[in-house]
Amino acid sequence: MQAVILVGGEGTRLRPLTSGIPKPIVTLVDRPFMAYMLQWLHGHGVDDVIMSCGFLATKVKEVLGDGSDYGISLRFVEEPEPRGTAGALKYAEEFLQDRFLMLNGDVLTDVDIGAQIAQHERSGATGTLGLVPVEDPSAYGLVLTEPDGEVTGFLEKPGPDQLDGVDDYLISAGIYVLERSVLDLIEPDRKVSIEREVWPELVGDGLYGYADRDAYWLDIGTPQRYLQGTVDILAGEVRTGVLDRLHDGLAVDGEVDPSATVLAPAIIEAGARIAAGATVGPGAVVASGARVQAGAVVERSVVLDGAVVGEDAVVRDAIVGPRVTIGSRTVAEQETVLGEGVQLGGDNLLSRGVKVFPGATVGDGAIRF
Repeated sequence: MQAVILVGGEGTRLRPLTSGIPKPIVTLVDRPFMAYMLQWLHGHGVDDVIMSCGFLATKVKEVLGDGSDYGISLRFVEEPEPRGTAGALKYAEEFLQDRFLMLNGDVLTDVDIGAQIAQHERSGATGTLGLVPVEDPSAYGLVLTEPDGEVTGFLEKPGPDQLDGVDDYLISAGIYVLERSVLDLIEPDRKVSIEREVWPELVGDGLYGYADRDAYWLDIGTPQRYLQGTVDILAGEVRTGVLDRLHDGLAVDGEVDPSATVLAPAIIEAGARIAAGATVGPGAVVASGARVQAGAVVERSVVLDGAVVGEDAVVRDAIVGPRVTIGSRTVAEQETVLGEGVQLGGDNLLSRGVKVFPGATVGDGAIRF
């Protein structure tokens, strides 16, 4: 089976984590984010993946290589300019087989693709949209279906008055099984949205939905969702290879002082050091070469390669980029994101989603927010 993954976006919502690193290769727990998708696809029999790239495509190629580490063949197509979801698919047309998967590259999921493909074949569909349920549909576009899965229409971010008679709040998971004939509906060499221009044209003409009500699904495009994905992976809420590393919720390969506390679930990578009296976890990742100094706390957070959390500092619900230094007694919390190489002095307070961009220096006590 073949898949096309769209990864052309710049990851602006995740900046400064993605200021110099494309989102597909940002580290999520212990591997590049895209590794989760490639491993998931391989587990469902996908062996040929075409990655439609835009922003910093060369770096993506360098990290992911030819796909052999994931048991697949991986090829790259670079759009000359942003062409939208359907335009990017059309640009890859020469590589596509008679039937293929199309996927949004922002998604962390364990949807049963095999069952989706099987339904696609049974129904004789032209396109089958992977669907997942949500409790609050107001932030999404709902997909309306018949009991047999046939799509009857769409509601874009509906208000309460539009939901009368809608009993099933299903949204698109960004996972599609498509026949090659879909490509004939896409004009070449222009920006085209598959969601707004192609799917409506297929309503009543072979468009179906497959609802996986037991699947995990998360778009990790924001700091809050990146952190949620981290915690969920560690806790086993989504089925990934990370669980193979954990024993009683822990993988401790670094150096931990006997008086420090490590609370599951957590990962401390080889080369990391946790000093006396420090607390790491639950829901924490301390990457290779990182240091958590005496008395510091790291909870529901990610401390990436080579970063230093100073004495008695607190990092809670925060993302600490590579080679960041956090001074003594500083608090970084509430979805604070510190970009690569930030130098943050002591006695600062950063909260409420503060972002500090790569290379910045902040003096002692300079921020209380």
